[in-house]
Order: sequence, then C-alpha cells, then structure tokens
Amino acid sequence: MEDTLVSDLCTPVFIVDLQKVKQNAQAMLERFQQMGVQLRPHMKTHKTVECGEIMTGGSRRCIAVSTLAEAAFYAEHGFDDILYAYPIPLDKVERCAQLSEELVLFHVLIDSRVALQQLRTRPLKGGKVWRVWLKLDCDNGRAGVPHSEPAALLLAQDIFQSEGVELTGIYVHCGNTYSCSGEEHIKAIAQKTTTFILHFMEKMKAAGMDGPKSSIGSTPSCSHPVQDMAQLSEVHPGNYIFYDAQQMKIGSCKLEQVAVRVLTRVIGHYPSRNQLLVDCGWAGLSHDGGGCLPTGYAIIEGHPNLRLLSMTQEHGRVEPISGNLDYKKFPIGAMLCLIPYHACATAMMHAIFFVHSEGKVVDKWTPTRGW
Repeated sequence: MEDTLVSDLCTPVFIVDLQKVKQNAQAMLERFQQMGVQLRPHMKTHKTVECGEIMTGGSRRCIAVSTLAEAAFYAEHGFDDILYAYPIPLDKVERCAQLSEELVLFHVLIDSRVALQQLRTRPLKGGKVWRVWLKLDCDNGRAGVPHSEPAALLLAQDIFQSEGVELTGIYVHCGNTYSCSGEEHIKAIAQKTTTFILHFMEKMKAAGMDGPKSSIGSTPSCSHPVQDMAQLSEVHPGNYIFYDAQQMKIGSCKLEQVAVRVLTRVIGHYPSRNQLLVDCGWAGLSHDGGGCLPTGYAIIEGHPNLRLLSMTQEHGRVEPISGNLDYKKFPIGAMLCLIPYHACATAMMHAIFFVHSEGKVVDKWTPTRGW
C-alpha cells in the first residue's frame, strides 16, 4: 500500500486526505476547548474507527451516532460515552438496554411520551438508569418537541420524575443553518438556536430541574460559533471532519479544508452533444443537492468550466458551462477529481475509503453500515 499512488486507484473511488482530516479535527477540538465547551463529535459522516479516534483526540470517548449499528460498532471497538442521537425506535429499545448495561455511559434520545413509557417498561439491570436526552426543536422542523410549546417542559418533567430514568440533557440540531449563505447568516441562526435552548434551560431550572446538560450542533454553527455558545455544556457537529461543496456554499469552510474527493475517469467522447462520459454515476456520488451547484452535482477540481450535468447509476455526463470541449485535454482514461456536494451521503456509497498523504495511499478505512 505504501507504493500505491492515488493516481493508480481503480475508479470511481472515495479518497480522504489524512492531513486535512487531522487539521479539521484539531481546529474543532481547540475551538471548543477555548470556549470551555465539551465537543461530542458526531460519527455519522464517516462511520470509521480511525476517524472517530482522530475526532476524539485519541480518547475514544464522548461521541454521537445516528444509527444503532454505529453505536454497536463503536462499542465493539472500545468507544464509550455514546449518545444514540436519534429518536429511539421502539423496535430497538432492547438493544439500547443491552448497550446501556454493557457500557459505562450510553445515552438515548426521545421526543415523545410513548418512547418514555417504553423505557419505563424495560428497567435496566445492575442498578443502572436510562440516560435520556430530550430532543428539542428550535425551528429546524425535523424531530423534537417545539421549544415554545408547553408540551416540551411537561415532557422534560415526566423524564425528570421517572423512576429508573435520568434526564441527562437537552439536545438540539440547528439544521436550519444548512439554508444559510455566509458566516453572518450562520451566526444569526446559531445565536437564535442558542438563545432558545438557554431560555428553555432557565425554564427547567425554575421548575426544579437543575442539572441536565445543554447541547446544540451542526457543522455550520460549530464552524462559526457565537459567544453565547460558551454557556452550553456540549456541541455535536459531524460533517466538519470532511467538509464538502455544500459546506463551502453555505460558508462553513474553504476549498482547502475539504478533505474528500471522488476520483473518476473519462470513458467516452461524444462530440455530437459536446459531452464527456465518466465512470462515476449516482452509485459513487450522491444525487443529494439535486445538481444545484453552478457545476452541477459536484465541483470538478481544476476545471471551473466543466459541469457534471447528470448521472445514471454508473455513468456521469460532463459538459462545458460555455464553449466547446477540447477533447485533447480530456483523453479517454484521464482522471477527474470530484468534490462531492454532500460528503456524508457520498461516503455512504463506498465500502472502503482510501486514505492518502501527498499523493500516496497510506491506509484504508472501512466504515460500518446498516441501521
């Protein structure tokens, strides 16, 4: 593997720049250490042991996951203090109970009384209690109890007062930062979200619930945090370890911070329609983003006048944004480097990540899969 060059890899292939990954991880760790806030990095983007170790600074402690398969995978590899950051599916309560009993710290997340009742009917063994985070919706509009509704405080009280259950914290995903354009817009949403959760924490304290933690997270908000976030207990970003074209578009990062690419090769010339065909379709590069970039479904690095117009399962159509293609510049077999719109979705397409440094493959990471 030490003698393998990135340029020798069979395409399409997902490659990871090890130095950029380490730099992104260190920057986020230092950012929140300086703010006095615990970083609980989310594993959903990469789902690998190696990257998890880098994101936790080698501790293998205090992570968030989005699937129970991830939770079990990381537990099997010596990680602990794992938050299953997804409204607990009722068919997975028993497995969550087992992980709660096996690990020092395993946390679940709920946003309904139905889920709380399921936890009550499965008391943990060994004197353990369910560590529960309440999912709050602070205008993101996905999971969670709306922060302004009385039901949110009532559910928090129910959790707090339940036998065998501990209200560990309040969890908010500020996914509405993904509609932002620029740092100031990101900071405005981060401020709004932080204000909402801190106000909710004050209401809880006034109702006799002092002690639960507060946590918000998204890569945009944690890449450009506002000062009030220093009052939070934790943050839980994930995509930042790779970044992508979407994060560049939002304003979370710059091109030099994006650590991943999908390599593809030219497999055909079609002058009659002024197009190239490449060997990467939506099976190797997510359709996420819907081709909203000026360059289509990805950024073709080093070729700002090329657009990935469309994809089928194993094919991609590339054309110039303007003018005619110079096919001599793109001979059949030539490699193109795609910066994916969404790194999380694209990483899911690949069973192996090829990790490189200065053009040489230095490692292979195998992500976990399933739910």
